Amino acid sequence: MRLPFGPGMLKSKRMSKRFHEGPGPSQRQLRVAELIRRRLSDVLHQGDVHDPDLNRLSITVGEVTCSPDLKVATAYVLPLGGDQRDEALDALKRNKSEIRRIVNKGLQLKYSPEIRFRIDETFDRLDDTRALFSDENVRRDLDSD
Repeated sequence: MRLPFGPGMLKSKRMSKRFHEGPGPSQRQLRVAELIRRRLSDVLHQGDVHDPDLNRLSITVGEVTCSPDLKVATAYVLPLGGDQRDEALDALKRNKSEIRRIVNKGLQLKYSPEIRFRIDETFDRLDDTRALFSDENVRRDLDSD
């Protein structure tokens, strides 16, 4: 079996690291992101933040992604029903430091990651996909296969 690279390429740390890493997140990134997602979801559900505007909203945390150095976590959130997106995002950003402190208190990480909030648009894309598949021309093309 022939390797796609020369025998001297693995001697370079940079090349070996890049060869073994894939384009996707590492297992550590995924594990930390899931821990942050669960903890953030609990914090928002229990109303631990001292902001009545934020506590009256029911916010779903769909996904959290972490940077490779685990210092930045991006939380994709959506208020229940999809209404009041701007209000929810403003309330989360306004209370970002308190949320970060509370979330990281329950985690045992070397660094407490900065938490950035973004609106989760997965459900919107899902609705667009359903509308696309219900289009008559698309259905006709799919049925012909």
